[in-house]
Amino acid sequence: MIKYKTREEIEIMREAAQVVSRTLGKVAEAIEEGVTPLELDAIAEAYIRSENAIPGFLGLYDFPNTLCISINEQVVHGIPTNEPIKDGDIVSVDCGAIFEGYYGDHAYTFGVGNVSPEVQKLLKVTQECLDIGIAQTRAGNRIGDIGFYIQQHAEKHGYGVVRELVGHGLGTTMHEEPQVPNFGRRGRGKKIQEGLTIAIEPMINLGTERVKYLKDNWTIVTSDLKPSAHFEHDVAVVDGKPDVLSTFDFVHQALAKKEGRVF
Repeated sequence: MIKYKTREEIEIMREAAQVVSRTLGKVAEAIEEGVTPLELDAIAEAYIRSENAIPGFLGLYDFPNTLCISINEQVVHGIPTNEPIKDGDIVSVDCGAIFEGYYGDHAYTFGVGNVSPEVQKLLKVTQECLDIGIAQTRAGNRIGDIGFYIQQHAEKHGYGVVRELVGHGLGTTMHEEPQVPNFGRRGRGKKIQEGLTIAIEPMINLGTERVKYLKDNWTIVTSDLKPSAHFEHDVAVVDGKPDVLSTFDFVHQALAKKEGRVF
């Protein structure tokens, strides 16, 4: 059953999402060649707790960390390690936080150092897929419209769209109805209505859409070991239109500052 939210609940969820957005901004400040995923994880946990929030992933389904950090061919659910990040890596950072009983859930894939043009294009197109999916999150459309247009854009560029992993409803629990696939058919699925709150998260692979689990039973990698990108926003339907509760602004500000640019 879909749990539609009131305006008051949506505003609390906006605060939860913004905690996660600011946390990803802190990660953006710190991420570079030589930093370890566990160091980023510690930064994120400390910041979330400083905001009177609770790490949303830590202990969820027995996950051991605050962040899911997935590098290169890792699609999602990577467990942070002490292995330093290398020049040319792409690093997907997925973060959750609980604020006043509601979840925020938000992800960004960072390019570190000299990322190949081919992989830079994958990152760009995956962000475009997210924007395209958000634009379809309007009252009267159906969930299948979101996935259809994401899939169409990704496959136009020859990329694989992961089938086993999907976006989801969000609220007082991390995963609520409905599931929000990144593939599908127009006009199918649940009708989008006022008060819907979902996490839209394209997971797009440079090669095949097929994936497999590693032995840790968490980390999911592409079957052909080619890179994968993952971007995610929290979106509510307000006045019939998509209202993005999370933001990449803090990430972009941090990256611009590191590069000496004005954001």
